Amino acid sequence: MIDEPSGAIAEPGTRAAAVLTELVDRLADPDDPHPQQALDRLAVLFEVQTAVGMHIRQAAADAAAAGANYAQIGAACRMTRQGARRRWPGLVFARPAHTSAEGADPVIADLTHTYTVLLIEDDDADAMLIEEALIEHGMTRTVHRADDGISALEFLRDDTSPRPDLIVLDLNMPRMNGREVLAVLKHDPSLSTIPVVVLTTSTAPDDINGAYREHANAYVTKPVSLDDFLSTVQSIDAFFLSTATPPSAAGAEPGRQEER
Repeated sequence: MIDEPSGAIAEPGTRAAAVLTELVDRLADPDDPHPQQALDRLAVLFEVQTAVGMHIRQAAADAAAAGANYAQIGAACRMTRQGARRRWPGLVFARPAHTSAEGADPVIADLTHTYTVLLIEDDDADAMLIEEALIEHGMTRTVHRADDGISALEFLRDDTSPRPDLIVLDLNMPRMNGREVLAVLKHDPSLSTIPVVVLTTSTAPDDINGAYREHANAYVTKPVSLDDFLSTVQSIDAFFLSTATPPSAAGAEPGRQEER
């Protein structure tokens, strides 16, 4: 858990705001109507904003590396989780420290292993939430997104693309839907061993049974609640990328082995 900003931190922030206000007051000259005076003040403030922006970005990255999530980073900056996600995309999140036994030293998750996830999802809002949940969950995640089945297969069959450790698949998409993608994946010897989790809004028995007939590794219905949604995605991540033993790249796809 990340603590609220202490008084020792809040006080310097208040002083910094006061100094900036004083600087602006000194630069302003109400008796000088010439535009150059306002332009000079604008130039100074722009340089200040640029410098502060760099420090804010670094502070956000440091917070993520220390175990904070987008919700906490957003709260620190008086914005929503989604606002922080849009403002600082691609932060690398560490799993928060935990203790293995009472009195033991904190243990930080190993961040040396990068897992690759292919997200096949056409809904931008759902995709953002899924990416956020995967990246925040713990070990380093590289998330690639395709917004329909055709672009997903193009990615998977491109020799320059990394082989995913996990595919998260929506069912209802344009051009080629998730049912069609799943059938292609599980009948292609070079792709069939990649774990595929169907994550969709559909609770229809035909969709559920059809997905398992096509050898989906799991079928998960998207929760309505935001917190439940994030927790569900992180549970998928925890099982398939942290608990389950994956197929070997060598056995799954000869000729396309990757260094890890």
